Amino acid sequence: MGERGSTSERSRRIVAGWLIAAASALSLVGCGSLPRVVPDMSNAPPPTVVGAHGPLSPERSKEILAKLAADSPNSGALERHLALEQAFSETPLVAGNDVQLIADGQKTYDEMFAAIAAARDHINMETYILEDDDTGKRFADALIAKQRAGVQVNLIRDAVGTIGTPNAFFDRLKEAGIRIVVFNPVNPLEAKAGWDVNQRDHRKLLVIDGKVAFLGGINISAVYSGGSFGSRLSMSSGGETKKKNPKPADLLPWKDTDVRIAGPVVAELQKLFMQTWNDQHGEPLTDRNYFPQLQKSGNEVVHAMGSVPADSFSPIYATLISAIDNAETEILITNAYFVPDPQFTKSLIGAARRGVKVTLILPSQSDSSLVLNAGRSYYGDLLEGGVQIYERKGAILHSKTVLIDGVWSTVGSTNLDWRSFLHNQEINAVILGTEFGDEMRAAFQNDLAQSSQITLEAWRSRSIGDRLKQGFGRLWQYWL
Repeated sequence: MGERGSTSERSRRIVAGWLIAAASALSLVGCGSLPRVVPDMSNAPPPTVVGAHGPLSPERSKEILAKLAADSPNSGALERHLALEQAFSETPLVAGNDVQLIADGQKTYDEMFAAIAAARDHINMETYILEDDDTGKRFADALIAKQRAGVQVNLIRDAVGTIGTPNAFFDRLKEAGIRIVVFNPVNPLEAKAGWDVNQRDHRKLLVIDGKVAFLGGINISAVYSGGSFGSRLSMSSGGETKKKNPKPADLLPWKDTDVRIAGPVVAELQKLFMQTWNDQHGEPLTDRNYFPQLQKSGNEVVHAMGSVPADSFSPIYATLISAIDNAETEILITNAYFVPDPQFTKSLIGAARRGVKVTLILPSQSDSSLVLNAGRSYYGDLLEGGVQIYERKGAILHSKTVLIDGVWSTVGSTNLDWRSFLHNQEINAVILGTEFGDEMRAAFQNDLAQSSQITLEAWRSRSIGDRLKQGFGRLWQYWL
């Protein structure tokens, strides 16, 4: 069932989700599995770097990476993480980027709207959820205005993620000239690229003029309209305040984390968008300058990573496992839907037992109690293994971030669950270096200050009812 949208649409999504889960259960023979990742760095090639004007020479690549390592208090760890990045993906490390961390949903929207308003050539948008609420309508109005002004708008939407959004919402976009691709339509008769009932396009990506990109965990929904730090009870939009007897989770703002990227790596993100468009047999894109000459915009080295369910394994999963297995000092994880597979659990516990400080910030409340309880069923093993667990209060945590050794950071759409690693199409940015790592640590500490620690003693004394709910949730972990 993946990520959820606002409660006004949730009932329809739940029905669709259970139908899909039931259909999927009939095809268990064809289930995929997660790869066994055993990183062997003895024969790893030296990392190469791409700049604004194409691949850099080995000497220049070495110079840039040496500068990164020199700025790091743990240069050996950075060198290992750089080598890992090269080993687990065909996409290059790209230098010369400006990366802004945005730790609040409404601020992300403000930045997105400013970028949309400034677009002059094209807008490519890929999203899982796009609601027909005040926020969704504001995006629709902004995109239609740009299309009518001569800016070509191309939209990829996931069929299940937008199942509660009326067709009329998208018809209005099409009538304005916006091109739309529906990823893996629920109705197999509408599919143009094969059909798999369980595959989702879970990416959140916005590319403006091929020069600026946004990615992270944010969907297009009014659940963010109150910001990440204020109550949604103050909202006058979307009908959220009109619900009778709202559940506690309905009253909380959503907390997300995203990045705005400018620089040469945007071309790699653009390629990922266009690959999905072509794989889903979208109509030919209008001729535009999708790959302009990009200039150096900053000093960040970024690795754009995309995963596709049809691939033999998720490179995002492989590089994350390898980064954890090679961690030396700390692993800081914030994640919305945490249902780890055995290898991921083993890697976290293994890191903690060799002296790495492993800290998780997970939700205290969620829009999916099934996912929440499935994830909590792993707390005992993790706590006994030395992993520290905190639960975020005062918000629905929706962020998906990792910081390792202060030098390896990732922000994206990937949850730490079976669905993201096996069934979803995801997108993440890995940012290498201490400057961005310091920003990530500050954001993590801010969330930590608003979280409560789960101790092993308290966990062992939880109620029988909680244990039963957690056991039931784990039964569904593969499909969640």
